[in-house]
Amino acid sequence: MVQRSASVAAPGGSGGRRVCLDGRFLGTAYSLRELTLLLRDAGLVRGDELDVAESGLIEWYGGGPEVWPRQGGGPDCWAVPGDTLVKGSSSRTALGGK
Repeated sequence: MVQRSASVAAPGGSGGRRVCLDGRFLGTAYSLRELTLLLRDAGLVRGDELDVAESGLIEWYGGGPEVWPRQGGGPDCWAVPGDTLVKGSSSRTALGGK
């Protein structure tokens, strides 16, 4: 059996994350739920958001399954739960991240 893999790009200017499966563009996801639906439709996963978040078949860029965009897009659009956006900052370090 051929092992398939997906990649999820860092949040872009629109606030979405590009999703590719085996190097082929599937779509743009704006939440873990949307990512799950894309991957389910493509036949990569059968479970729910938790199964996707814990899957070893996904390469995450620009943050893992907990990093999703805020409304409005732009360079400060993404956040990790618990982070507070510092006005004028686009750095996670300034937000208290690592």
